[in-house]
Amino acid sequence: MKLLVLDGNSLVNRAFFGIKVLTTKDGRYTNAIYGFQNILLNLLASQKPDAVAIAWDEKAPTFRHTAYDGYKATRHGMPEELAQQMPVLKELLSDLGFVQVSKAGWEADDILGTLAAACEKTGGTTLLATGDRDSLQLVDSSTTVLLATNKETLTMDEDAIREKYGIEPPQLIEVKSLMGDASDNIPGVKGIGEKTALSLVQKFGSLENVYANIEDKAIKPKQRENLLAHREDAQLSHMLGTIRRDAPIDTEPQNYLRKEGDPAAAAKLLADLEMHKLVERWGLKEGAPAAAVIELPQLEVQPLPFLVSGRCYLARTPSKDGNGAWYAVQLLPHPVVYSLEESRLAALLDSEADLWAFDAKPLFRLALEKGGVGSSLHFDGKLAAYLLNPSASRYEVSSLAAEYGISPAFTCKEYPDAAVLGPLCEALHMHLEEQGMLRLHDEIELPLARVLADMERIGFAVDADGIRAFGVELTASLQQLLERIYNEVGYTFNLNSPKQLGEALFEKLGLPPRKKTKSGYSTDAETLESLRPYSPVIDDILQYRTYQKLNSTYVEGLLKAIGPDGRIHSTFIQTEARTGRISSTEPNLQNIPIRTELGSRLRGFFVAADGCDLVDADYSQIELRILAHITGDEAMQHAFQSGADIHRSTAAKIYGIPPEEVTHDLRTSAKAINFGIMYGKGAFSLSRDLNVPVKEAEAFLKTYLNTFPKVDGYMKDCIAQAKETGYVSTLFGRRRPLPELASSNFQVRSSGERMARNTPIQGTAADIIKLAMVHVWQSLRDEGLKAQLLLQVHDELIVEAPIDEVERVKQLLKEKMEQVVQYSVPLTADVGTGKTWLEAH
Repeated sequence: MKLLVLDGNSLVNRAFFGIKVLTTKDGRYTNAIYGFQNILLNLLASQKPDAVAIAWDEKAPTFRHTAYDGYKATRHGMPEELAQQMPVLKELLSDLGFVQVSKAGWEADDILGTLAAACEKTGGTTLLATGDRDSLQLVDSSTTVLLATNKETLTMDEDAIREKYGIEPPQLIEVKSLMGDASDNIPGVKGIGEKTALSLVQKFGSLENVYANIEDKAIKPKQRENLLAHREDAQLSHMLGTIRRDAPIDTEPQNYLRKEGDPAAAAKLLADLEMHKLVERWGLKEGAPAAAVIELPQLEVQPLPFLVSGRCYLARTPSKDGNGAWYAVQLLPHPVVYSLEESRLAALLDSEADLWAFDAKPLFRLALEKGGVGSSLHFDGKLAAYLLNPSASRYEVSSLAAEYGISPAFTCKEYPDAAVLGPLCEALHMHLEEQGMLRLHDEIELPLARVLADMERIGFAVDADGIRAFGVELTASLQQLLERIYNEVGYTFNLNSPKQLGEALFEKLGLPPRKKTKSGYSTDAETLESLRPYSPVIDDILQYRTYQKLNSTYVEGLLKAIGPDGRIHSTFIQTEARTGRISSTEPNLQNIPIRTELGSRLRGFFVAADGCDLVDADYSQIELRILAHITGDEAMQHAFQSGADIHRSTAAKIYGIPPEEVTHDLRTSAKAINFGIMYGKGAFSLSRDLNVPVKEAEAFLKTYLNTFPKVDGYMKDCIAQAKETGYVSTLFGRRRPLPELASSNFQVRSSGERMARNTPIQGTAADIIKLAMVHVWQSLRDEGLKAQLLLQVHDELIVEAPIDEVERVKQLLKEKMEQVVQYSVPLTADVGTGKTWLEAH
């Protein structure tokens, strides 16, 4: 038999500290539960054990504590965020059928040792999964340790230990008795470190033999003095460090075969924890009844009648390509499930029916393609689920139904989700209303889905020949750069191989290495940037990478994405960014580079259709204007109200000089802090942005906050309020949960504080641009204009307009964007026109 024994506490700690903070939408921590399951599933898949035991420490003192009061006395207590997860994890493991074992007075290490010894007696083999090197002493011909490190899991058998330490596995106890263990507060011998301890054990074999040969010349005088002075400590350490193999536990390997457990309870608990992918990985079924199976009525699918009135719920069957079959459900006067042919579906979208859909955007697109607008669509369950939990990785009917505790009232073989679709949508609607986000859904998100559907349908015309020519130019430049790099290094190599590049830079050219990775020297962007002063080849390598990305991601990527109509039809995603921003994919038009001259040229290949111009409107410093409004800072508000240059005005206030005396450098510093303050940047980050010492940046930051006290007060209030409620909100009521604020980890908590400061500002800006898009799109149609909204990129909107409509569209864009909200400072939009995106911006 092959027995896998997991050191539960060791692995759960690795899971907890190795994964970013994860919580459910109601704030329960889940990262340790999630990470532990991944470790267990990976072990089961790779090792295929016959039986599994999961060993845990208990809170009660062990025999080691009784023998030595200082044992593990320096250990910090378990973080509260982890402690909350432990009983839930253990309940889940029991439901999954795993046998867990612990014993008061004994450690999990002793359970590992005892089970390994018992399995060996029966002729079996044991795998010990742990992150603790103490267990290496247990390795023998039938016991292997799977040692989890930060980077990988190492298989430590007898040969691996001999190769690494030069001794036999049991001799590691002798080493520990000499060197001690700071993490467990095992004293060892003062002045004896790992290197010395290993050499002594390699020569003398054991602690006892070291003392038997204490006068040997191999032992230096100072070592001898320490060994004699701390002999009792060494003997105590030997006892403390020895893993016992006689813990009073069940040692019959057969009793650790996985049990049936309670799969329904496990599925329900995982759904409650919002771990829907893990339900699939465990082979469970969400929503399975925990008790006796109740016979539910089976509904047959009916064709959609010609006239439909009342509320209908629409969704489509899950499919890998996202193009499953659409169906409709009516609950009143009695449940009915309808199949939907495209022609009937299109008619339904602009009918008298009250349609509640799960994912309305493709329905809006169908309606628009058929000449309608989807006027019957009044609710989107997917958008509602996103608003309620923007941190979720996906939104699906079945998993959300399990999460919200929706029980089916009937079954439908063709459309399994049909039974929960209606109640789920109603529950999501109710939760939106309770959290004050229904208006956000009704006035921004749902109408925006129609706008995005239209933008996807219309697409953006491109100059394919121009892109190809640009690609040829880039390819030639890449070849020239490559030849120059080879000449500077002195030989040819694979520049795209980090290993070969590292060898070229740090071994051939002798540049100072910065950090190492598992495969060799690091050659990431940060490392290369730090090496610029040492060799001109670094500039060429960085430029090569820039050109290569332009060519592969944008030139080749854009050419592949051009449709038969000569236009690129990107897909806009509404349910991804936690701040509420829209993202774009296939291709990602929001990432078209603009900071370099070469990158910005790509915009020149996005063109207006024949007889049209592009009209581009861009909000000016919208986030700073929102900051001025939210904080109520009079000085900042006055600068915007008077039309002054905000960065020049800020510098003047900080340095107490007239605006006309502000130099370029002072304005640059003020600009950096104006934007940095919103992103929660401290003195260290600011010093890097400004290329000044940290102390100078610290003084600058302090002066800024003293000059604008209401900004400082707002930032502090933001964090305090978020800690109290567990979330932050935009001015439109959009919520973002911030479990990071309750973390005991300083870095995680600091990250949460930065998000607490920034999200209300960035999220409000996202809401404003979304609302502006809705108003612009509707106004273009209301006025009967042929102009069409093509693209949104951050704070910028692009419209394609016939030449004779350009002036009206410019006026309309500026008017709708600037008047979308009324704040204490005006919003301003800069409007330009041109035949290409580059010209118009």
